[in-house]
Amino acid sequence: MKYLIAFFFIASISSIACGYFLDVAYSQKLIGFGVVGLFLVVFPLFSYYRWKDRNVKDYMITKESLEKMREFNNKKES
Repeated sequence: MKYLIAFFFIASISSIACGYFLDVAYSQKLIGFGVVGLFLVVFPLFSYYRWKDRNVKDYMITKESLEKMREFNNKKES
């Protein structure tokens, strides 16, 4: 998965760079496709890859987590 993400990242950055440095009629399209590739392909794949094995409840603020934070702060102040 990480090689697929790296491939799409390099392809998107290359497309943007070619659009800037090459003097062709479709250079704006190269830049556009590179940006779209970054935000619609690379970023979602990267986010999924990094968060697939994590529990979302660990990062949510619940009543129990607020109590733990309050206890931790009270111990710190004492």
